[in-house]
Amino acid sequence: MSRFVDRAVIHVAAGNGGNGCASVHREKFKPLGGPDGGNGGNGGDVLLVVDPNVHTLLDFHFRPHARASNGKHGQGSNRAGAVGEPLELKVPDGTVVLSKDGEVLADLVGPGTTFVAAKGGRGGLGNAALASKARKAPGFALLGEEGEAHDLVLELRSVADVGLVGFPSAGKSSLISVLSAAKPKIADYPFTTLVPNLGVVTAGETSFTMADVPGLIPGASEGKGLGLDFLRHIDRCAVLVHVVDCATYEPGRDPISDVDALEDELANYTPSLGDELAKRPRVVVLNKMDVPEAAELAELVRPDLEERGLRVFEVSTATHQGLRELTFALGELVAEHRASQPPQQPKRIVLRPAAVNDTGFTVETDPEDPDAFIVRGERPERWIAQTNFDNDEAVGYLADRLARLGVEEALAKAGAKPGSAVTIAGVTFDWEPSTPAGVAMQLGGRGTDVRLDQSARVSAAERKRARQLRRDGVPEDDADDLTDSDDLASDEGSS
Repeated sequence: MSRFVDRAVIHVAAGNGGNGCASVHREKFKPLGGPDGGNGGNGGDVLLVVDPNVHTLLDFHFRPHARASNGKHGQGSNRAGAVGEPLELKVPDGTVVLSKDGEVLADLVGPGTTFVAAKGGRGGLGNAALASKARKAPGFALLGEEGEAHDLVLELRSVADVGLVGFPSAGKSSLISVLSAAKPKIADYPFTTLVPNLGVVTAGETSFTMADVPGLIPGASEGKGLGLDFLRHIDRCAVLVHVVDCATYEPGRDPISDVDALEDELANYTPSLGDELAKRPRVVVLNKMDVPEAAELAELVRPDLEERGLRVFEVSTATHQGLRELTFALGELVAEHRASQPPQQPKRIVLRPAAVNDTGFTVETDPEDPDAFIVRGERPERWIAQTNFDNDEAVGYLADRLARLGVEEALAKAGAKPGSAVTIAGVTFDWEPSTPAGVAMQLGGRGTDVRLDQSARVSAAERKRARQLRRDGVPEDDADDLTDSDDLASDEGSS
């Protein structure tokens, strides 16, 4: 027997973007035919899609982790990497998506409604796409971005027009079983109904859905009993029906006190829904009229309930007394609610251009070091993630992009001095304002940048020289000494 699950915590991760390729076209008589590295493919998204054939969050209860596929890396000969396949997760109608902090991110109502739970990372550009007049043969490519990863909470809130509320064993399941084709479990003990039951009811030309939710007890708004597991399923109901057991033998129970207790719990259910629930129409159903004592009690309490403006119906699910009148009354209220709703408008594409004075980044003083600075912004942080810091030319390209964006000018206005520590996306640099935008670049070899000659990183030529010495049997320490002496000799020769 399948289980009903109306709340689940899932961990979604989108696919990473593929890295771009740094390649040079080579063929006979054309040893350097120009850059031809392809772009990396984008990572796949994680999508939540409403499927009318799904009625529970059971699958996410047992498989809470979901990850989309990564994009493939770019290749030479201008071959772009394959795009990662998106991962579609099917959810039932009425699913609410919340962050781990409780913020509502999406309310998925209607078949086909889609929400991007995690966006896939963008693929990095290959060196063919990075070529320009100033840099005709880039010796680097951009790295792919990591996909988003989130922890989300899914809550199922039943999509029903009429909600049946009442104490345990008040006869809600029996009522929905005779008004619709639903076949809920019915027994003579409390909390027989542990999961919501939905049924379709037809009243003339009006059809509506009815929800039989678990029984309510005092303190449910504070989590007692089934508590909030019950209350979340009445959020979308247009009409609330109080089902009252007029044949109960429990001491201290009577129809008036039951209605008061139910209204008190509804009023205490979350401040954001208290006013909305109070405005929704109410109907009181005095159930079990086939019992003589219940019929006598109904005659006594009916005037008091009608004085409160409540419509009262005396019914019996055993003899079907009063069910026809109740059905058409509910159909009338549902039709009035639907007519009062504004017509649905087609979705419009909303464009929000950036403000004229929006630079896209901010410069802040590091709270841990008053002489250091932190740069925040979508583009600078994305560029940091795309940069291969083992390639001097890629680092120089990053410096040019930041300078064109205006980061260096903003740092100077903020009081930064040469040598100040600047952190972007967790990477800390020693700021040297030597790469202003518009200054002609002095290009070096592929993968190098003349502005980084003072870098402490070992160059490709040095690594090649060290490998050759090791092949010749020179010990590693001696190889380092010989490499240093060769560098020193070359420096003296150039001077």
